[in-house]
Amino acid sequence: MTFTIKGSHILALLITVVIGYWMFGAEIRIGGQNDSGEVTQISENAQTTSGDETKAKKLFRVSVVQINSVVREQTVSVRGRTKAEAVIPVRAETGGVLEKRLVKRGDTVNVGELVCVIDQGARNASLESARARVEQAKGEYEANKKLKDQGFVTDTTMRRMLFDLNAAKAQLKQAEIELSWTEVHAKASGVVQDPIAEVGDVLPIGGTCVTLVDSDPMFFTGQVSERSVNDVKVGMKADVKLITGELVSGTVNYLAPSSDPQTRTFLTEIKLDPQEKLIRDGLTASAEIKLPPEDAIKISPSWLTLEDTGQVGVKIVDDENRVEFLPVQILSQTNQGFWVSGIEEGAKIITLGQEYVISGEVVEPVPDEIQKAELSQ
Repeated sequence: MTFTIKGSHILALLITVVIGYWMFGAEIRIGGQNDSGEVTQISENAQTTSGDETKAKKLFRVSVVQINSVVREQTVSVRGRTKAEAVIPVRAETGGVLEKRLVKRGDTVNVGELVCVIDQGARNASLESARARVEQAKGEYEANKKLKDQGFVTDTTMRRMLFDLNAAKAQLKQAEIELSWTEVHAKASGVVQDPIAEVGDVLPIGGTCVTLVDSDPMFFTGQVSERSVNDVKVGMKADVKLITGELVSGTVNYLAPSSDPQTRTFLTEIKLDPQEKLIRDGLTASAEIKLPPEDAIKISPSWLTLEDTGQVGVKIVDDENRVEFLPVQILSQTNQGFWVSGIEEGAKIITLGQEYVISGEVVEPVPDEIQKAELSQ
């Protein structure tokens, strides 16, 4: 029988020989160790690299900025208006027709100055009549006094005569006062404004002849919020800016002990320093009351975080790179950020990554140069 060897049979035999040689002739390595017990260099390097990567992954990287406090000038803003010390109506003390008005709107009047004259009418006649009665009563009293000394007049008659004399003097005094009231004098200094009476008007007793605005001193009045009322004290300095653009200084003169029940705000009054130029009553104005300066720190709003208790604060990294939560008090807000207190000088605030770390966790802090540069602007 003749056997024919095909080419495919020869190829299969060669493959079998090669596989057998590899299985029984090559080194067998298990777990990085060959049959001679030697550990390969590749295995050692792989283990070392793997350990370093595992250690690095345990520390979470956060961006930090070391901050410094500054002395910050604080103010309380108040909106309001200017107010004269007093608006004083100069009133007539007797009735009658206004005969003269000696001042006009805008005039400056000094205390005691004559401003109006009321028609005297029959008051002169009443004064002359009262004088005559006094002379008559005085003459009768003197004559009866001589008769009394001679024993012709009783004590009762003399007492009646003295009563008549005193009554006549009282009527004369009343007539003199009535006549003097026809001249109306200013009871205070100020500038004349409406309402004022016109010549020919009939003024009743107590009717207004002219109105004076006493603008020396001038005041600013406004409302302080509940949040700021404890910061404001009588005697504090303030800058007041009028709607006209003028800037004047003043001092807190009054702070209401109770709030307005409608707005829950407290009335404050600032006495303005004397000015060469007249400040008008009722001008819209705003005031900045100066509070005592205090140390404060400016931070970005994105640095703030909220604790589980609801407390607002920041997270910092201590000297051992451990995370710590610090509650802060927000003093004010500006376009550049928040001014806060409650953070120590030189603290390292976490600016990025604070939401992914917890207090007590050790982290890898990385300086945040971009935020530091923006904060210094």
